[in-house]
Amino acid sequence: MSRIAAKFASLREQGRTALVPFITAGDPQNALTVPLMHTLVDSGADIIELGVPFSDPMADGPVIQRASERALEHHTSLHDVLDMVAEFRKRNSDTPVVLMGYLNPIEIMGYDSFAEAAGKAGVDGVLTVDIPPEEGGEFLPAMRKHGLDPIYLLAPTSTQQRIEKLTGSASGFVYYVSLKGVTGAGNLDIDAVAAKLKQIKATTDLPVGVGFGIKDAATAKAMGALADAVVVGSAIVSRVEQHAADPEKIKASVGELVREIRDALDAN
Repeated sequence: MSRIAAKFASLREQGRTALVPFITAGDPQNALTVPLMHTLVDSGADIIELGVPFSDPMADGPVIQRASERALEHHTSLHDVLDMVAEFRKRNSDTPVVLMGYLNPIEIMGYDSFAEAAGKAGVDGVLTVDIPPEEGGEFLPAMRKHGLDPIYLLAPTSTQQRIEKLTGSASGFVYYVSLKGVTGAGNLDIDAVAAKLKQIKATTDLPVGVGFGIKDAATAKAMGALADAVVVGSAIVSRVEQHAADPEKIKASVGELVREIRDALDAN
């Protein structure tokens, strides 16, 4: 059983919803990423989604785009990100880590070389926005060979046929984008999310996480009542940006928000 599957199985037994905070690796400096990952776990994170900085994102809103820009200013690379995960694993062997990013850096490294290096570093899953299952002829076998869960995005516009296609290729969990647009945009329509989650859950036994638009404890609580996991990104990265000059303030502020969300989820 993968670390992600084991985590969801444990949470299911406890009747708890997974909290999946997102940060961008290398934002605002490489040296802060691993300590911040530990802060996330200490504050209640169940799975960490770690963004690989990329210059031309298509799913990320302005807050996370700026985080990538800050990381790329000091040349944070995919190799650096894998080194960060390996460093995190020296103290934490239990918390799953999912890399979120885009195909170009992986393709440059080579699918098998990347998957092997990621597996050795302690990565558990890979969410690559711009490689759908239809184009995963080399990508998917490499991920599975090295024990990595390929995680896919589903959207409000996903048809039943599309849901079947993506969930048939995914493992670990599937990620439902709760609104049309980029990260950090719009307001959630709880009824619409509930209806779509019902459709997805009728199609797959995989856990379903919900992200995009979850900005605080209240929205996380509402989504947590419907989903197996909530993903919180822009709200956390905004706090990193707000205190970018002071690493200790970043950890304190991010930890405070994650604890608030954890408490709200546990109150469901």
